[in-house]
Amino acid sequence: MSDIKRIRNFAIIAHIDHGKSTIADRMIQICGGLAEREMKEQVLDSMDIERERGITIKAQTVKLKYKSKDGSEYILNIIDTPGHVDFSYEVSRSLLACEGSVLIVDSSQGVEAQTLANVYQALDSNHHIIPVLNKIDLPASDTEKVKKQIEDVVGVDTSKAISCSGKTGEGIGEILESIVKDLPSPKGNQSSKLKSLLVDSWYDSYLGVVILVRILDGKIKKGMKVKLMSTNKDYEIEKVGIFTPKAKDVEELNAGEIGFIITGIKSLSETKVGDTICDSANSIEKPLPGFKPSKPVVFCGLFPVDNSEYQKLKDGIAKLKLNDSSFSYEPESSTALGLGFRCGFLGLLHLEIITQRLEREFDINLITTTPGVVYKINKIDGSVIDLQNPTSMPDPTKIKFIEEPWIKATIITPDEYLGAIMKICQDKRGVQKDLSYSGSRAVIVYEIPLNEVVFDFYDRLKSITSGYASFDYEIIGYREGNLVKLGILVNNEPVDALSMVIHQEFAQKQGRLVCEKLKDLIPRHNFMIPIQAAIGGKIIARETIKGYKKDVLTKIHGGGALDRKRKLLEKQKKGKARAKQFGKVEIPQEAFIGVLKIDK
Repeated sequence: MSDIKRIRNFAIIAHIDHGKSTIADRMIQICGGLAEREMKEQVLDSMDIERERGITIKAQTVKLKYKSKDGSEYILNIIDTPGHVDFSYEVSRSLLACEGSVLIVDSSQGVEAQTLANVYQALDSNHHIIPVLNKIDLPASDTEKVKKQIEDVVGVDTSKAISCSGKTGEGIGEILESIVKDLPSPKGNQSSKLKSLLVDSWYDSYLGVVILVRILDGKIKKGMKVKLMSTNKDYEIEKVGIFTPKAKDVEELNAGEIGFIITGIKSLSETKVGDTICDSANSIEKPLPGFKPSKPVVFCGLFPVDNSEYQKLKDGIAKLKLNDSSFSYEPESSTALGLGFRCGFLGLLHLEIITQRLEREFDINLITTTPGVVYKINKIDGSVIDLQNPTSMPDPTKIKFIEEPWIKATIITPDEYLGAIMKICQDKRGVQKDLSYSGSRAVIVYEIPLNEVVFDFYDRLKSITSGYASFDYEIIGYREGNLVKLGILVNNEPVDALSMVIHQEFAQKQGRLVCEKLKDLIPRHNFMIPIQAAIGGKIIARETIKGYKKDVLTKIHGGGALDRKRKLLEKQKKGKARAKQFGKVEIPQEAFIGVLKIDK
């Protein structure tokens, strides 16, 4: 039985790209978690996309044995967390399973927006924080300046801050010593009733559902019957284990430890993240507070380019959902694009990663419709409905008002880019709330509608600041907005896949852009095709694709030619009118993709 005083559970938190996974690698190396031949860059980033983009998407855990300088043996449970704003939900879960955090700041870049967000989450979880300045091997590193920044912007004492380099391994030993000396050990009683927290769960094709647990009190062992409190179902434990970082079976997990259990559950929907697991024979009265469930904030349609791949897409989405509880989907059909799915994501990076994984792992060509957010429609009869898809918007006469989600965005930037950033935020209907300075860097806080950020805000921010600005946001609630549904009609037929909810101010400009783009992308037919943008019954923009002309008069010679010509032209006119009435305009796939790429 391990002594709970010798256990340290901690998360590694930082802004994206500040070296969390590399420092975790060095710690695994020093503690001998893997043999030299098994070591590779970013050991804990197991997905191809994580390794390729150099980002962490899923929080990973590892249990290491560490012998301190005074000869004592400790057990370290590390959780390597994601740094990107879309996965802050993963971070909040990880932090609640730990007592302390190692905060990593890049000594050449300084404090970034995500650094702030993660530190505040850690402080909310009552964590002890160890500040670490990474990348001191870089010529641009300035540890004194960054220490002052951490004190000014974050408010964390840096008198004991550790300088290190994840690349060369310098200073990693000091971090490990500081973890065992300064971080508190977990509180918990091994002889009490079992009380444990379900931190994460994922699907393994051989073992079924694997559940990551943090034991708070008591112990969990093989053969024991446990109860999941949210569903009130009992299961028998088939396997108990830890990650070192390889999975390794153990007899039992005691209070204060983090490990995994396998209970023969086949469906992930039964394992709710944040659930409490207790002993079914001797259960506890009150479950743990758990986590707030993650809510998708960005929605878009996913359709296969080739309709015969629909089944492949359906199977692929179902498999991805097994390992990603924050992703939601439901079937949808569109007259233009055929059968597909309406999917919900935590943000744009999440959307990009899911679509990339579908295309790679299941070999499907996808079309994604314009991403949108969830609106609240307040109807005249007093009812409120959530609207994810603009095509299901009720009749405008039944709507009292529409509310849209707003976010609080924190942007940290070198001050020479301040003017350009403020202009973007104002163009996006942002309201400035705060502006403060730390050295030569400005920290700006804006409130902006989420719909304006979802499309291209992040890309534009990075391009005007040469990649130096960092951006983080949190959702602050719903506010009433002057919003309308913009519909697109081709040959008087509405095209559902191109309709969108948009602020009235921008509707005309956007309608004109879409019409112009479609005019270039839809091929000519034998008849004239009108392309219109409309709000309700009012047309606000129009373009026309001219029809092909066939010369029917060349063969007419001789007497009475004028009459015969007039008759032929009348006949042609009637034929064209009939063709327009019954003719179907086929909109090619490229036209959709072209319109969806229009810069809002």
